[in-house]
Amino acid sequence: MTTYLLVHGSWHSGRAWDRVVPLLTAAGHRAIAPSLTGYGDKAHLLGPEVGLDTHVEDVVRLITGEDLTDVVLVGHSYAGLVISSVTNQIPERIAHLVYLDAMVPEHGETAADVLPVAQKVIDRALASESGWRVPPPPEMPGPAGLFGVTDPEDVAWLRTMLSDQPVRCLQQPVRLDNPAVNGIARTHVHCTAVELDGFVRRPVPATQPNGSPSQVWELPTGHDCMITMPVELTDLLLKLG
Repeated sequence: MTTYLLVHGSWHSGRAWDRVVPLLTAAGHRAIAPSLTGYGDKAHLLGPEVGLDTHVEDVVRLITGEDLTDVVLVGHSYAGLVISSVTNQIPERIAHLVYLDAMVPEHGETAADVLPVAQKVIDRALASESGWRVPPPPEMPGPAGLFGVTDPEDVAWLRTMLSDQPVRCLQQPVRLDNPAVNGIARTHVHCTAVELDGFVRRPVPATQPNGSPSQVWELPTGHDCMITMPVELTDLLLKLG
């Protein structure tokens, strides 16, 4: 049995994985999909003091509190930053990192370093009435939809789980200075159906930090592939178990 820990991205909650968790469980594995502070069942904790470090601590506390080991740690979108810093703290508990259409940082980088368009989002939040709230983006026409989700029922369901993001999540730097992180295998999953202006994905180096060839898989769907292609995504994840 493999333990999959599924970490949602900005604005979402753990419910984003509701179509994937039962499929992993049915295959005989353990799947955990927590909501980070400020989202889902923790939405009441949303505030300007919540940042990347808060979300890293959420995941570290869960892993150590439940004494999880050999974890396949999956980070979607913004959560690529989260899983990187988590692994820096507890590399001995992580078996595999999965960057799911995610930001892939280097040590000391913020979201704006990885994805420069995020600086515009930061500036708007700081200049807003709240001074810290980053609201979810609006639904767009055509294939872009809402995070790549276009089915009206799915869009309506997705809206029920979205919360504002604190700007500190985009400002705090990732910590990746533990050499042990380099020994952990990585897989990258890219969602390829939608390309948005300003959202440029970093090329994946041919060789992983552990010296093995990089593993990059593609899904022909929008950003929220756990909603639009849960079966196909699960099939990929099961290859790592």
